Amino acid sequence: MKKVCMLGLVLLSLGTLSLAQDKVFDWVRASDEVSQLDPADYHAGRVYRPGADGGGMHVDIQARRPVTIAMAFASDWNAWQQHPESQAAPEFRCLREHVTSTTYECHMPPNRPMVLLIRDERTPDRAILTGIGVVLGRGAPRQFISPNEVMVTYYSWTCVQNCIQAEFQWFSLVKEKYELTSVPKIYSLLTPERDGQQVNVRVKAPIPMTIALLPSELADQVYDNPATLASALSKTSCKQRGVQSLSFDCTVNLADGRQSLVVVPDTAKIPHKKAEIQLQTVKCAANCDLLNK
Repeated sequence: MKKVCMLGLVLLSLGTLSLAQDKVFDWVRASDEVSQLDPADYHAGRVYRPGADGGGMHVDIQARRPVTIAMAFASDWNAWQQHPESQAAPEFRCLREHVTSTTYECHMPPNRPMVLLIRDERTPDRAILTGIGVVLGRGAPRQFISPNEVMVTYYSWTCVQNCIQAEFQWFSLVKEKYELTSVPKIYSLLTPERDGQQVNVRVKAPIPMTIALLPSELADQVYDNPATLASALSKTSCKQRGVQSLSFDCTVNLADGRQSLVVVPDTAKIPHKKAEIQLQTVKCAANCDLLNK
C-alpha cells in the first residue's frame, strides 16, 4: 500500500506531460566557422556549458593540413593564455591527432564550461614556401608561410520530429473535507477527453472507506439504493476497499463515458468527523487541437 501512495505522489508532482509519440532529437547544422592557422597555432572555438548531467558536442572539421583537436576546461585555457609561463598546460580531453576531415564528438563532464581547441600540427621550420618567398624588412628576410585553412561546422541537438505536441497537466477536480454520513458521497465531475486519461484519488478518513470510480449512471443507482454497491463495484477496476489513508491511480477511456467518484463508509457506526477527498486528472493544457489528428 505504501508503494501505491508513493506512486501517486510522484505522479502528482509532475507539472506537464507529453503525448504518446515522443519527440525525436538529432544533430542539426547550426553554423560554420573558418580560421587560418599558422604552424603550431591554436584556434579556440565555441565554449560549451554542460548542465548537471554533463553534455555532448558534435562538429564537423575540415582542414587543408593535419590538425590536433581537443576539449579543455575554459577556465584552465584562459589562465594558460594569460600567463603561459606560470601556468601548467590545460588538461586536454577527447584528444584527436592528425585530422584533416572528421566528425568530432566529445562527452563533457557536468557543470564546467569547456572550449573546443584546434592546433595546427606543423612546425615553422617545415612550413611550405609560397608567394614571392621573401619580404624586405629589418634583419634577415622573412618567409611567407601558407596558412592552414580550417572550417568548423557546429551542430545543435534539436527536435526534428513530433516537435509540436499536445501538452498535458494535472488539474484538481475535487478537494474537500466533508462530514461523514451513511449516505454515499457522489462526485460527478469527470468526462474523459481521450483514452488512457490518468486519474489520481486520495483519501484520508477516520474510518475505513470504499472508494470507486464508476460510470455516472451506476453511481446514481448506488446513491438511490446503496444495496447495489457490490454489483456496481464488480464493473470497475478503479476501486479500493477498507482504506483510511491512501493515494491510488487509474485510467479512463472515451468509451467509459461520464464518470463519478463514489465514497462510502465501510462501518455502520459513523463518527461525527470529517473525511478528506481529492480527485485529480491529467487534461490537455496546450495544442489540444492535435489530439484529433
